[in-house]
Amino acid sequence: MKIKLWAAVLMGFSLALVTDQMQAAAAAPSGQKGREYYEPRGEIVWEVPTSDKVVALTFDDGPDPVTTPAILKLLKQYDAKATFFVVGNRVDEYPDILFEEYKEGHEIGNHTYKHTYFNLTRNVPSMTEEISKTENSVLALTGQRTTLFRPPGGYYNSKLIDYTTSHGYLAVLWSWHQDTRDWAKPGVWKITDKVLKNLRSGDIILMHDHVENSVQTVEALKVILPEIKKRGYQCVTVSELLKHQRGAEPVKNNDSKKAGP
Repeated sequence: MKIKLWAAVLMGFSLALVTDQMQAAAAAPSGQKGREYYEPRGEIVWEVPTSDKVVALTFDDGPDPVTTPAILKLLKQYDAKATFFVVGNRVDEYPDILFEEYKEGHEIGNHTYKHTYFNLTRNVPSMTEEISKTENSVLALTGQRTTLFRPPGGYYNSKLIDYTTSHGYLAVLWSWHQDTRDWAKPGVWKITDKVLKNLRSGDIILMHDHVENSVQTVEALKVILPEIKKRGYQCVTVSELLKHQRGAEPVKNNDSKKAGP
């Protein structure tokens, strides 16, 4: 009996250890160089050091014909701005929604054309096509080029960052304590608690406006947005958040003109 009990305990410990290792691996940078290299160079941003009560809400994977309009309505209701990291093929499918985001004063970022994970490829032509096709779709609708890029899953490598930097993009990830994991449909209150219990100045909050068959993010925002406002925080775009960086030196970015598609 004791042997079976100890076996169960050891199995549980092993499972917990494996889970922790998987979570740690998921949070770790996927490139050859990590945060300590890219952040001081201003080539990747995770969050912004500031004492100002400003945070950036970011939404990935849209546009979505159901949830994105609902999110836009809530943002307008609470006088909040956000950054939408859009997938190009969904922009082509729902151009009116993308234009509504732009018209409402929100920021548009590039999230590749087909949600391609760059940990699976170091092929530069593939990276170029994924990014440029989305940029062309956004440009055709808004008349403006995108300047922010978020790699799907947060996966990056040195070739990708070399490309984005040389083409005038700033790679934007998110605050590690503000990954809501809403894509996994964890429940409205888990999403809400993740944001509100960890909220601090300079956060870049990761959410998704396209999650298949889920409105949990929308429901969570009905609690998150009024509470953020109540605490005296302002929701701004990522580019606006960067202006609040503490100290004289701004977050660096390559301001050179991007090459054509």
